[in-house]
Amino acid sequence: MNIVVPLLIGVLYVCLNSLIREPHRRRFNAIMIAGAGAAYLSGGGLGAWEFPFVAVLVYVAFRGLDSWRWIGVGWLLHTGWDVVHHLKGNPIIPFAHDSSFGCAICDPVIALWCLTGGWSLRDLLHLRSAEPVAS
Repeated sequence: MNIVVPLLIGVLYVCLNSLIREPHRRRFNAIMIAGAGAAYLSGGGLGAWEFPFVAVLVYVAFRGLDSWRWIGVGWLLHTGWDVVHHLKGNPIIPFAHDSSFGCAICDPVIALWCLTGGWSLRDLLHLRSAEPVAS
């Protein structure tokens, strides 16, 4: 369950976000990665190192306003930060000990979607119906 539920959360995130039309979908996700960068600030598990990480993800999010790749990179950076927090810092949700571990499982699902262009389910289904049937 510690792996399946985070994977499902990642898939749910992708499915729900794919319903937002472009370019709003990309911009929304850029804002989300900026917010994810600040998720650990209140716990302060890594002390002053939390601030440079926030600055890096704000820069990545800014670049992500025009690029899905940057947003994907941001989610991969956040995955790394989740792992560090799971091993050495505080969990992302204070009352859920393995929450940073779960986040480290969920985030790469979102990153993969972003690195492949943040496609929508509608577009994907449309492409599949437009493919010629092999005879």
